[in-house]
Amino acid sequence: MHKNISDIESTEPIHAPFSYFYDPLYTPSDLQTAMNLAYRRPESDAIREWLEDARLTPDLAQATQNLAYRLCKNLRENKNDRLFSGIVQNLLQEFSLSSREGIALMCLAEALLRIPDKKTRDLLIRDKITQGEWEDHLGRSRSIFVNASAWGLLLSRRFVRQYSVSSELTLKNALSRVIKKSGEPVIRKALNVSVRLMGEQFVTGETIEKALKKSKKYENKGFLYSYDMLGEAALTEEDAKAYWMTYHNAIDVIGAASKHRGVYESPGISIKLSALHPRYTRSQYKVLVEELYPRLLSLVQKARRYNIGINIDAEETERLPISLSFLEKLCFEPDLKGWSGIGFVIQSYQKRCPFVIDALIDLAKRSEHRLMIRLVKGAYWDREIKHAQVEGLSDYPVYTRKPHTDISYLACARKLLAFPELIYPQFATHNAYTLASIYYLAGGENYAPEQYEFQCLNGMGEPLYQHVVGAVSEGGLNRPCRIYAPVGSHKTLLAYLVRRLLENGANTSFVNRIADLNIPLEQLIQDPVEWVEKKAASEGTLGLMNPMIPLPRDLYHDTFCDKKRANACGVDLSDEQVLASISEGLFASAKKVKSAYPIIGLEPGKGGVEKKIFNPANTEDLVGYVREATSSEAIRALHFACTTQAEWAETPPAERAGFLLKAADAMESEKDSLLELLIRETGKTLENAINEIREAVDFLRYYAVIVEQHFSNKTEIPLGPVVCISPWNFPLAIFTGQVAAALASGNCVLAKPAEQTPLIATEVVRILFEAGVPRKALQLLPGAGESIGSLLVKDPRVAGVMFTGSTSVARLIQNHLSERLNKKNHPIPFIAETGGLNAMIVDSSALTEQVVTDVMKSAFDSAGQRCSGLRILCLQEDIAHKTLHMLRGAMAAYRVGNPEHFSTDIGPVIDARAKEMIEGHIQAMKEKGRTVYQAAHLNKLDKNTDSKGYFIKPTLIELDTFDELQKEIFGPVLHVVRFKRTDLMTMVDKINATGYGLTLGIQSRIDETISEITARAKVGNIYVNRNMVGAVVGVQPFGGEGLSGTGPKAGGPLYLYRLLASRSNKALNQTLLQQTKEQISDVDQDKTRLNAQEAFKEWLREQDKSELLELAQEYMKYTVSGQAFLLSGPTGESNTYQLCPREKVLCLADDEKDAYIQLTAVLVVGSQVIWPKKNLQTQLFASLPPLVQQRISFADNNDWSSDSLFFDAVIYHGDHETLTVLCQQLAKRSGPIVSVQGLYQGDTQIQLERLVIERSLSINTTAAGGNTYLMTMS
Repeated sequence: MHKNISDIESTEPIHAPFSYFYDPLYTPSDLQTAMNLAYRRPESDAIREWLEDARLTPDLAQATQNLAYRLCKNLRENKNDRLFSGIVQNLLQEFSLSSREGIALMCLAEALLRIPDKKTRDLLIRDKITQGEWEDHLGRSRSIFVNASAWGLLLSRRFVRQYSVSSELTLKNALSRVIKKSGEPVIRKALNVSVRLMGEQFVTGETIEKALKKSKKYENKGFLYSYDMLGEAALTEEDAKAYWMTYHNAIDVIGAASKHRGVYESPGISIKLSALHPRYTRSQYKVLVEELYPRLLSLVQKARRYNIGINIDAEETERLPISLSFLEKLCFEPDLKGWSGIGFVIQSYQKRCPFVIDALIDLAKRSEHRLMIRLVKGAYWDREIKHAQVEGLSDYPVYTRKPHTDISYLACARKLLAFPELIYPQFATHNAYTLASIYYLAGGENYAPEQYEFQCLNGMGEPLYQHVVGAVSEGGLNRPCRIYAPVGSHKTLLAYLVRRLLENGANTSFVNRIADLNIPLEQLIQDPVEWVEKKAASEGTLGLMNPMIPLPRDLYHDTFCDKKRANACGVDLSDEQVLASISEGLFASAKKVKSAYPIIGLEPGKGGVEKKIFNPANTEDLVGYVREATSSEAIRALHFACTTQAEWAETPPAERAGFLLKAADAMESEKDSLLELLIRETGKTLENAINEIREAVDFLRYYAVIVEQHFSNKTEIPLGPVVCISPWNFPLAIFTGQVAAALASGNCVLAKPAEQTPLIATEVVRILFEAGVPRKALQLLPGAGESIGSLLVKDPRVAGVMFTGSTSVARLIQNHLSERLNKKNHPIPFIAETGGLNAMIVDSSALTEQVVTDVMKSAFDSAGQRCSGLRILCLQEDIAHKTLHMLRGAMAAYRVGNPEHFSTDIGPVIDARAKEMIEGHIQAMKEKGRTVYQAAHLNKLDKNTDSKGYFIKPTLIELDTFDELQKEIFGPVLHVVRFKRTDLMTMVDKINATGYGLTLGIQSRIDETISEITARAKVGNIYVNRNMVGAVVGVQPFGGEGLSGTGPKAGGPLYLYRLLASRSNKALNQTLLQQTKEQISDVDQDKTRLNAQEAFKEWLREQDKSELLELAQEYMKYTVSGQAFLLSGPTGESNTYQLCPREKVLCLADDEKDAYIQLTAVLVVGSQVIWPKKNLQTQLFASLPPLVQQRISFADNNDWSSDSLFFDAVIYHGDHETLTVLCQQLAKRSGPIVSVQGLYQGDTQIQLERLVIERSLSINTTAAGGNTYLMTMS
């Protein structure tokens, strides 16, 4: 008897998965609950709650306005200290971050100083200076620096001499002339000086000793200091220990200089917890308690001995709960009892900030401390917006409008000032109105010593605060101000410098706006309460979000389609209540033993022998049972599919779409049980499992919207029964994607999941049935590929096959399909997505920390078991040693183990066979003498991990040459090769030479380099300055070319059309336009293609071939070749979808008309034509114009099974017997699977989209330091 999917008790030895899933941060309390509830609350709710707390009385409001006006007026009028006297303020005023010049400035500042080799530095300079119209800015700025150099480009006297107002040369041409005359070293030196000057404005000194010396100038004017040792987010233990020792040294030096002045009068120090440990994340909390907290405690204890203040700096929002938990521990340390030097930084842009203050006040009361609390507005705003969108979270943790943050700031300030015995407030702001508001909220002229202080950033706030710390008799306010002063070398300051540039250049920045003389002072000092209420009057609701920033759920609402697609819901793993709920759900779900079995027609299959399915992370953990399908059951399933096909095809597209949308909602609501299965049946980590559910949901919604919008049963005719063969590495997402696409298109489905993962497939089928999909339309057939898969593929009733897996199995399937045609005598459609030898190219302009982070994700996420996973890392030799050193350190910080623990980073490979194969490869490389590095912690929560699971430590293998790697190693193994800068394009050619073309990563700050690589690479998905895994449905349509797949791309606009027997051209083009954000341009086409098209059309006119001319115009109307579209996606990314002509199309016809039809189609698309050397074709060739002849070549022989002749598509007109022979010949080729269009004589219905290659390009546009689009938004 089969076991039902419903709950049953296991008679096997009991293992209790998820009994110890995570370590809670704290015991739940009312204060913690309030913080959690406010974390991502609606923005309007928060503003309604805090508006009155931010409102000043009429008298205070008027006094605040007057003081703010006076401060601003002094800034603009005083030439000696006005805010825009600094280099950076002048540069940003002249070169806006919304301009090409401003962005180029950012890129140069971020990258120039760290590049070790001159060649790459020169390329970066050349790349950025040619992007702007620098001559337009000469003479416009008051700054001598800006005027004389156009931010450094003209620092060279040699260059200045060659440029004059009367010169006919533009600035760019003049600069090019200098460079050609060996001027690159001069320009390089000038720009180095420029960037260093910018850095020196923000950084107090390269060492703490130098910083203390430099700070004397402002200390003598009444300023205090808090020093920040530059460096955050350590990636390795070595880096973390180095930062720790740097902090220790700094405390010693600062402490000696403090001369026992006490915490309020002495200089202090700020520390970032992410600098003290390479894994400062929620999942590693237990480790952080054991390893990071002792380091933190030692620093605080030393600061206590010197009696100087020490502040725990604010970082990303998801890290706040960890920081708060460590603050709590510090406050109850016996040797810190009663000390007032413990400080903490909070961010008013967080919606939960007021509730954080409540918790801090409560902590101070319970621990009998007076805490130093620095209130800032927040420095990671653009990152928080993007993170929430990428993760599909319910709302943003931060406000989307600057005045809303100002409201929060004033409300929070009022809270802090209300408890002077418990809180020492430190108000960090550069906004004159905020400053004036704080002054009066705190009592105005009534000030008690050590009541509060102001703070500002070094290089940004001193001109404003000179009027604050000054004596009342001299027009000052006589209030203390502490300068937040970064300390570090020029190389370590780059990330900080770019962040400051971004903040200064933001359109809403007071620092930016005060320097703009076109902005009246009255606008600069507007009361945020007044602004909010005016907005409410015009918008109808108080506190609405910025309309230009959609909620994460609404991310895809900017496409042109009428039906809006919801972004799949993510899971906020930084929310303690969410973690607790997931933990309970996983534990409960794991108690149920699951069953998988054939589902055929209205009844599940019965009888047969059940097999046990064990967790690959723990082979003693019984997950469930599977009863595989028999041959007779497969035949019965085919019968049901065929008899139901007509009924399902006639189901209205909107109804079919409705079933999928309902299934998507069900998946989100049943996430706990799906997560549990993904973790235990496949060994996925929680994060990977969440992402897979989201991908499955996205597939369901994406295909549903296309069908509902663009399909009609009159024109979009399905193929018939389709076989879906899915892999084990994405058993939910790819299985769902295949099945959903086939069902949406009107095809009945025979689904054969991977042998290793039938339980997840069974759950998906159940969800689809409960959503309304008829049972006869979907058959589930678990079983081996060699038996059930082979039987299905060979059956003549099967009208199409979808497959994801190895290239070798794809070829085997193609061989089977080539033996027959469908009922219309067309080749059987076959969609195959296979693997790849995926590479990442890194030049010396890339940021090492970002490269390592992206490599770790790309190579080792999912234990390397991703089709898109990074297999070979290509490093420019100049930065190879540094990069590999950091990469090894990052690998050593990861934890391998059972994913039933939240702290596990890397789970097992899928089974013993996979482990054996991977270990065999590693051993073979060792025997060849290659350097092999393996490192990672085994999760301490797992006992006897190696003996119970199929674990492979992350492995790094250094190769001598790229060619050493001949096959894909499907696991956590990364190979590395080095290359010279001059050989970069040769490296691209070697990648192309493998024949694979799935994914490629590029890490570079040089746009020209990126463009050259993307133009040359024959790869389906290219990722720039980001990781190269995790393609998002509809954002980065996924699929390769060459040996990596047949196309079309899954999650792309063409996919469903391959599952149709016929369709209207209009529907396909509408789908392209409406499922994309905008058509940005045509893909660059060489002139020979365009000239050939025009010459051919002119020739048709001359030859009076009107019918062919009309056909050419019809093809031109509907061709998708050469088009490029911008796809919707998260902010900070550019996602482009391109349709490029295939390289060469083999055109076979025995009739002149058919030969002309084929030629017309291929020329319109832009591909080259290959003709057989026959009389018909040679005679036609002779009659064609020369420009067309250039697009045609002849095959030397007619053996189409030979790999000696390259072509990547075939069009055939003729009889079906010859077509069958042709398909069989093509199936014998050892190269890529070639698509064949078989048509009857005279048929003009060539599917032009099958003559193109889809390419997806995803660029992280924030790589150079931040999101200029968001920061320059009004």
